[in-house]
Amino acid sequence: MKIGFITNSLSGQGLKNLDEIADWGIENGFADLEIGPSISLEEEVFSRIKEARKINISALIYCRNFLDEDERVAQEHQMNLKKRIEFAGRLGIQKVICSTGVTKEAFQGIRYEPEKSVEAVVELLKTFIELAEKNNVRLCIENCPMMGNIALSPDIWKALFDKLDSDKVGLAYDPSHMVWQMMNPYEPIKEFGHKVFHVHGKDTEIMYNSLNRAEILSNQQWWRYGLPGLGDIQWGRIIANLDEIGYDGTISIEHEDPVWEGSFDKVKKGILKAKKHIEQFID
Repeated sequence: MKIGFITNSLSGQGLKNLDEIADWGIENGFADLEIGPSISLEEEVFSRIKEARKINISALIYCRNFLDEDERVAQEHQMNLKKRIEFAGRLGIQKVICSTGVTKEAFQGIRYEPEKSVEAVVELLKTFIELAEKNNVRLCIENCPMMGNIALSPDIWKALFDKLDSDKVGLAYDPSHMVWQMMNPYEPIKEFGHKVFHVHGKDTEIMYNSLNRAEILSNQQWWRYGLPGLGDIQWGRIIANLDEIGYDGTISIEHEDPVWEGSFDKVKKGILKAKKHIEQFID
């Protein structure tokens, strides 16, 4: 297994020069980059970094609601995802991480019923998968409840994969979301091992004092994302299960920890703290 990071946290601090981001990653011993939407898709820059072979670029990420009620917005998001699939194919980038899209029928008052979007999502994903197959790119669906997504649980993953017969579609597995959704973040790795194409290194902390006062429906102040090692996830178990399924890809650190935000220096220190924690479990 390799350790990389998503560029979003650095670009969020104003660093959007991919050469500089790659240099920082190389200096600090990272093997891989996952490129977020705010980085310009400049083939010359991407090619130069990949050809130098000092750090790999194995993934692009673009998560949006591809079935937005506003048809113009939906079409723009779909176009941008297809653009990234084709870009990845031209440059030999292995994976594109995305959401599924979600229709308005999935929302019923305070209830969220993602199964009501399955058929529409399947038909849309087929068009993305066809393009991914043509460009020899793996499409990795993240299990994040935000950004227009129904792939939130093992039941929905199974429903989607049963209908999508392609070895080019799988999961970008992020255990952090499963913690605050009150699901086991460990066992699905083994159940869906053949579909775990990519892994996000992010944690979640349940703040029980806040939960006991607020209850789960009033707000989301009873949990927060954390860097690996600073939340409730046992990363030794995550990596042991990844070893068991033979995963040899990247754990891509996704920094959304509010404690380690606020300055460029703190963000970089946070990413390195996460790297150090994960490294102790990797042979």
